[in-house]
Amino acid sequence: MLGLGGVPITVAVSLVVAFAWFSALVGREWVGGGGGRWYLLPAALLGGWAGARLLVAPLRRMMPEPPPPPTRRDFVGLGCVIRTGRVGPDFGQAEVRSEDGSSAVVQVRQSLDDAAGPGGTLRAGVSALIYDYDADGEFFWVMPAPSPSG
Repeated sequence: MLGLGGVPITVAVSLVVAFAWFSALVGREWVGGGGGRWYLLPAALLGGWAGARLLVAPLRRMMPEPPPPPTRRDFVGLGCVIRTGRVGPDFGQAEVRSEDGSSAVVQVRQSLDDAAGPGGTLRAGVSALIYDYDADGEFFWVMPAPSPSG
């Protein structure tokens, strides 16, 4: 962005405007009251950009890095609550709460091995644990949540 990236756009534009205004004032005084001031606007804009670029460099180092965007893999390892009547190898939905407190309804599947295990088939209202994400099918693998006692 012409050397002005890394800071919020409002900061960069404000700096350009402030330095351009100051450059225009200085240029008008330097040229005087005579004609031939047509070049002051481009010169003021160039001065505004140069001044802003000088201040943006140290400001850029003070700005925090934005957090990485959330991905579906962030849900792996979290608990969820089943929202459909059943979950099988081909069907199911669950509600999961992310670390920031927001919730999402996601597609989930349960393997036949997990359904035959101690927790049985997952049904509506039951807590489950997300243990993997299938990127091809765009769904999560779930299993019955372990009981607190063991």
